Amino acid sequence: MTRPITAGVDGSEESLAALAWAAREAVRREAPLHVVHAWRPQARDTAGAGDRDAQEQWVRDSVAESVRTVTGRHPDLPVSSEVREADDAVAVLLAAAAEAGTLVLGSRGHGAVVGFLLGSVGQQVIAEAPRPVVLVRAGDDGAGEAAGREVVVGQQGEPEDSTDVIGFAFETAAARGATVRAVRAWALPTVFTYSPGSMALADEAGGLEAYERKALGEALAPWRERFPEVPVIEHVEMGSAGQVLLSVAGAAQLTVVGRRARRTAVGARIGSVAHGVLHHADCPVAVVPHT
Repeated sequence: MTRPITAGVDGSEESLAALAWAAREAVRREAPLHVVHAWRPQARDTAGAGDRDAQEQWVRDSVAESVRTVTGRHPDLPVSSEVREADDAVAVLLAAAAEAGTLVLGSRGHGAVVGFLLGSVGQQVIAEAPRPVVLVRAGDDGAGEAAGREVVVGQQGEPEDSTDVIGFAFETAAARGATVRAVRAWALPTVFTYSPGSMALADEAGGLEAYERKALGEALAPWRERFPEVPVIEHVEMGSAGQVLLSVAGAAQLTVVGRRARRTAVGARIGSVAHGVLHHADCPVAVVPHT
């Protein structure tokens, strides 16, 4: 069974842009679209809040209107919806992500991942979701997709370290008829960035840059074979991974990054590269968990 593309909505501009993105992607991938809304009743003394039943009806009507907009644009797209009352939005979204092929959420402005997600909710969902999560900003209208802009993907480490990330980028590019720009950033060696073994391999390859190009080529090889119709640009540049990715993201219709979630005393963290790209890229960003 094909997993759905799932969009989280709440009526905000950001979530409606995310829903539109999810619908276009579902059509391209011939997948169903699922719409989910997590809500919590407001106290009756809250300005504009009616009783619980009235609030629920308003939520359901809002979701239904969003679904009608999508089906009006894509009449052949199978669409389902789910309205869940819950105190914990993270749990609802993670449950939806577990059943989805991709979870799509709204992202508001530069500097914070919020939209219908408040506080640390967005970060927790991205850090813990078992499937790719795509963040879409308000105002995204698919123009970059129509213009055939690149799908940019970051690759780091050994070839097997980024299998899921590169695979998602190639699958997306194939569905859109787009070019993949695969980016690998490298830095001058320190005791922390290169082991003695990797330095020996770099010498054998003809230097650090040649070593990095070889590593990127090896990571891309199985995907180029699987998707021979997808044009590929190999981009190797010295610098920090986040900065190099952002320097080319301006020409992207989608930027794809991986994440290795780690827990700290203050909650889940998604890694500095994913964090930086999410906060500063103008195009939609897909965060793909490493398996």
